[in-house]
Amino acid sequence: MQTTKIPATIVTGFLGSGKTTLMRHILDQAKGLRVAVIVNEFGELGIDGEILKTCAIGCKEEGGADGQIYELANGCMCCTVQEEFFPVMRELVARRGDLDQILIETSGLALPKPLVQAFQWPEIRNACTVDAVITVVDSPAVAAGTFAAHPEQVDEQRKQDPNLDHESPLHELFEDQLASADLVVLNKADLLDADALARVRAEVAEELPPAVKIVEANSGQLPLSVLLGLNAEAELHIDSRPTHHDHEGHEDHDHDEFDSFHVDLPEVEERALLDALNALVERHAVLRIKGFVAIPGKPMRLLVQGVGKRFDKHFDRAWRSDETRSTRLVVIGQELDQAIIANELRTALA
Repeated sequence: MQTTKIPATIVTGFLGSGKTTLMRHILDQAKGLRVAVIVNEFGELGIDGEILKTCAIGCKEEGGADGQIYELANGCMCCTVQEEFFPVMRELVARRGDLDQILIETSGLALPKPLVQAFQWPEIRNACTVDAVITVVDSPAVAAGTFAAHPEQVDEQRKQDPNLDHESPLHELFEDQLASADLVVLNKADLLDADALARVRAEVAEELPPAVKIVEANSGQLPLSVLLGLNAEAELHIDSRPTHHDHEGHEDHDHDEFDSFHVDLPEVEERALLDALNALVERHAVLRIKGFVAIPGKPMRLLVQGVGKRFDKHFDRAWRSDETRSTRLVVIGQELDQAIIANELRTALA
């Protein structure tokens, strides 16, 4: 019966929209709920997984919280779903009596539709249902008219020929994430005035069926009652939602146009690093930079996350005694030269 199925909430959204922040907020509120978390990270490092491991998760078993984090590496979830997602879900189904909720965070470059369709597989659909697909939107990025690193360039293209914007895989991915949504969160709403936010809401609403609700949030701060228990059963109607990628084979996958790599650095001064990163995104097609930074003389590790020219940072935890104090950054973008970018950073910080 439906009531016996484990509800799964899929959190999707573009790079830097605030998916991990929303996930942490859900976990912080989920007192007593036994939650399994599946994190899919585009890139060589599971930085989002590391962030989520700092949360207390209600389901206790051998291995503690680390045993509850399922991190699917090797690319976006829609490309790895058959190789990795199914075994993870089969394991969760086997202990369905120990779980109240599954949370799945997709990569910022992932297409949610194939993931939802995976819940149609007999072994999964008999035990789990997609409670909702929550698409998190970076409101300031939408207000700027772009989801790329250089909003002024893309905005100029849009003014000259609106059709060019739809040639961009970034824009198509964004539309496809909205096409699968059961709830849309306009995140970072506090960074816009009322008129700009109204324009964002109107633009997003154009891509949605009337039944899909739009809510506004600051740093993903929404009541648990808004985010969980939607009972959308998304797997039953996902096939009727058209997307740009419905008829593409894997060889045509737009994700092939994205590069991801990491750069290792020693301890660096915070201001010098941020200046170097801002200069970097001016010269290269970098979409996102994120990672952990060792600041000289600081006992805390600095978490840096940047989309385009906008960088957020905070100290997330103290360095452990068994850790090497070093800096590691993941760089995500299009047609990037890893050697040149790494050398530019090291030179700027020398």
